Amino acid sequence: MRAFVREEYGPPDVLELKEVERASPKVDEVLVKVQAMSVNPADWRRMRGDPFFIRLDTGLFKPKDGILGADIAGLVEAVGAKVTQFKPGDEVYGELATGGFAEYVCATERKLALKPSNLSFAEAAAVPLAAITALQGLRDKGKVQSGQTVLVNGASGGVGTFAVQIAKSFGAKVTGVCSTRNVDMVRSIGADHVVDYTKEDFTQSGQIYDLILDVVGNLSAADCRRVLAPKGIFVVIGFKAMSLLFKLMFQATVASVTGGQKVALMNATANQRDLGVLKGLIEAGEVKPVIDRRYGFDQIPEALGYVEEGHSRGKVVITVNPD
Repeated sequence: MRAFVREEYGPPDVLELKEVERASPKVDEVLVKVQAMSVNPADWRRMRGDPFFIRLDTGLFKPKDGILGADIAGLVEAVGAKVTQFKPGDEVYGELATGGFAEYVCATERKLALKPSNLSFAEAAAVPLAAITALQGLRDKGKVQSGQTVLVNGASGGVGTFAVQIAKSFGAKVTGVCSTRNVDMVRSIGADHVVDYTKEDFTQSGQIYDLILDVVGNLSAADCRRVLAPKGIFVVIGFKAMSLLFKLMFQATVASVTGGQKVALMNATANQRDLGVLKGLIEAGEVKPVIDRRYGFDQIPEALGYVEEGHSRGKVVITVNPD
């Protein structure tokens, strides 16, 4: 099979398209013929080994994961002897730890679910990591409830576009923060209000929010305190600098002791149950992936470079085989 392989950390050109041995499923694994995949900021960070602390997981001086990629959608090719939920020919989607930038992948059952019936493979591949992160950030960390006011900072990105729609599905009143060129798009996916950060600072607006979801990672708890409800929750998904991460960790600890406003740091976990929840929301028409650009399989380094620039709207998808 073909796969993009790297032997060192660095820019997109460290990835080489090679012929490698096709994966073989273990007794509890599913072999998937990949039809499409998507690119996430986590992919280029693992590619670069930046920030440096992620190398504690990926390899200190040389990457352990030769093949990057998390989000996939495709057809079940074969199943291990202990697999009970899937059979050859099933259309599935899911999130891997790594290894997704290949024509075939192996995954355990718990990392996969049946693909939403109303999405193409490319659309389905855009969902897992970003949508699971948004769902868990809102539901599990943010405790979102119907009627609450929710602000999504970074509403035009991969996680942000899903967060706006998922918050609306919970019955929340949603404000999205984005740049001027994305205002109409964020409004079109259901945001009740849109703040153009180039013209307005929402932390100075006086509007109060029950939940603030920071996808960008450029805010601190101090920035948000004045516009967060007394029992409000500030959920942080991304961060721009290590110094801000340490500050947020300290603020989260203090908030847990003092009560009142809470600070929660987000670390999403892929699982079949939430893939099923998302499948239901998508098939009900409440959530739909926003796709910025589509690339061919041999253009994966180019796609990674584009996502690394930080200006993509929604998701960037890779088509291995046309739907």
